[in-house]
Amino acid sequence: MNNVIASPDAPKAVGPYSQAITSGGFLFAAGQIPLDPATGELVAGDVSVQTERVIQNLQAVLSAGGLTFANVVKTTVFLTNLADFATMNAVYSRYFSEPFPARSTIQVAALPKGAQVEIELIAAK
Repeated sequence: MNNVIASPDAPKAVGPYSQAITSGGFLFAAGQIPLDPATGELVAGDVSVQTERVIQNLQAVLSAGGLTFANVVKTTVFLTNLADFATMNAVYSRYFSEPFPARSTIQVAALPKGAQVEIELIAAK
């Protein structure tokens, strides 16, 4: 059985999708871009500032599902410029500890609303 997870502390979905779905003991979080949940607007700043907002949004979704970053087993990071990898990674590493989740990082041509970073995740209950 699939259950919708939604947090008022994360941005509302900007399309026909859920913030997260739980199914079979896993939480599948939709990709988060650096939107301020209060305004729905993209946060101003470099990839460091944007990564911080993305992770805060994901933290809110995980919390709504009764989970933490310790439950995360896989993330996918989308960057519009792989030259920003080290900057993104510095922020990312403050939220995850060993054993680290598996991760893929991909450069993309563009992200919604002009974001520089998007992260999606899978967590196990």
